[in-house]
Amino acid sequence: MGTRISFPRTDGKPTEGYLSKAARDHAPGVIVIQEWWGLQDNIKGTCDRLALAGYDALAPDLYAGRVVPYHDSAAAHAEMSSLNFKDVADNVVRGAVLYLKKSSPKVGMIGFCMGGAVTLISAQDVPELACAAPFYGMPPASLFSASKVRVPLQCHFSNTDDYPSPTQVDQLAKDFTASGLKFEIFRYDASHAFMNEQRAVHDRTAAETAWGRLLGFLAKNLS
Repeated sequence: MGTRISFPRTDGKPTEGYLSKAARDHAPGVIVIQEWWGLQDNIKGTCDRLALAGYDALAPDLYAGRVVPYHDSAAAHAEMSSLNFKDVADNVVRGAVLYLKKSSPKVGMIGFCMGGAVTLISAQDVPELACAAPFYGMPPASLFSASKVRVPLQCHFSNTDDYPSPTQVDQLAKDFTASGLKFEIFRYDASHAFMNEQRAVHDRTAAETAWGRLLGFLAKNLS
């Protein structure tokens, strides 16, 4: 349904991603950020699903075409460790947002695992974003401050996760409350990465519940 495109980073360098467009002009936009496995088919499928829901969805390819098999956690960790999260937010994510805003009146963002961490960083660093929804991701403390976020957030976490742990999520909620941020945090009795239909940890009940909440959030903040 979607196509691979090239778009400019904020610093002018070219990069690529997967774009799936809604069946109408000037639809609101959503940036979709990958897990540490790369631009896997489940991320492309999420873009396609958002397009069917009425959004232009763009997933930047943060690994420049490299896709890690789901069984190879060591390779995925190496790829993630090579990323400069601050550069990704400032140049890739912001470039993607500006690309969509050429036709989209408002642009939001979602991300999964590593992409959830990138989403939270972008929520504080990308001024053109209208809202953000991270799934089971936590950025390094050195790159993120709840007090700097200026857009509505809807966060989705697993109750069985080691990182971020329920205790870390509790602290995040306290920090958001103290900052006066407009936010929601939802927790699920499902494994980390429960949204990924290609993995054994997928939990359809939790995933469909989260998807419904996400669509409501996007409709409220991007319409």
